[in-house]
Amino acid sequence: MQTLFRGEKHVGYNQFHLGTGTEPVEGWTMDDCFAGQRNGLCGAAERGQLFLITGLHTGNVPVTVELHETAPPVPDAPDVVEVSFPITRGPVGLFSGFVDDHADLGLPPGFYRVRYCADGMDAARAMDCRIDDASALDDYLLQFWPAPAEPDRVVRTGSEIARHWHDNAAGLPSPTRTPSQRADDRARDPEHARQRAIELNLRRAGQRAPGPLGSIEFAYTLALVDDDLADHLTSLPPDRQRGLALRTAHRTIAGTGLDRVAWIGDVLPRLGQAPLPGVFLDESTALAALAATPKVPCTVVTSPDERRAPTLAQAMALPALAAVTHPDATVALLETVHHALAAAGEEGYRDVLADLRFASADPA
Repeated sequence: MQTLFRGEKHVGYNQFHLGTGTEPVEGWTMDDCFAGQRNGLCGAAERGQLFLITGLHTGNVPVTVELHETAPPVPDAPDVVEVSFPITRGPVGLFSGFVDDHADLGLPPGFYRVRYCADGMDAARAMDCRIDDASALDDYLLQFWPAPAEPDRVVRTGSEIARHWHDNAAGLPSPTRTPSQRADDRARDPEHARQRAIELNLRRAGQRAPGPLGSIEFAYTLALVDDDLADHLTSLPPDRQRGLALRTAHRTIAGTGLDRVAWIGDVLPRLGQAPLPGVFLDESTALAALAATPKVPCTVVTSPDERRAPTLAQAMALPALAAVTHPDATVALLETVHHALAAAGEEGYRDVLADLRFASADPA
């Protein structure tokens, strides 16, 4: 067992958060985080975020975060809930409620079960605000361990305020759109804005003249690491682009061990020849299926972009299967390469580029 954090975090409006990145992700609501759940204390419905409810309204609360190899015994706490939490990209931080305070947990990407344990919630609710040197009346424990995804559950309920939040979650309508679809509706999505900024900066710097390549969503990835290869690949005829996309997707899936996952390996012989099953067509749906698969391989690589973030290779590789099927051959190739580079990471992206150069070279 590793203790990743032990200390006090500031809460505001009965909440603090755990999430990926160095800043809390904006664009979601509390209802988004709890929709479709049984429990109302630990909201995990938004990918990459945990919305954590406390008894105290405002002030500091003691928090401990632990990482275990397997499921630990359930602590003797009045209120206990569990959720599943896939982490596809780090860093993972603990964020105070409405205060600029971030603690990097050093939690590696992977598929986790999370247990949230609370003690003293009713007493802290009655206190409302903890100020000056007042003693803490509530405390919180987060326990992580690797495990396939399963529905959230309420393990134990001992406080009135926890019962209230569970009832509130049960009354929320089930989500009708996947996290990927909701993200498409959020123009202020930080990752989307970052991608667009990189593309624009490249063009402004003269590294890529405006043109067909600049209009492709993921073209910037290859342009960043090998501008000449990007130009060469986009000049190839569509049939060769399709062939390279298929080759790269197969290489990426095999390189991350996903070809040994039955429901993924089954589609590989027909990739590009038959429609993909629906599970592959939405990234969040595919990731949820992957997270629920027992003994799925998990490999952490370093992202080959300017962030150098720890990244789950399998989560980066899986969307390559859908990318191959894009109706535009140029887009299919460049999007497949984008996912291949992300899955290979800083450690292996040069091998991806070398294979593309070799396979796309004109015959002697």
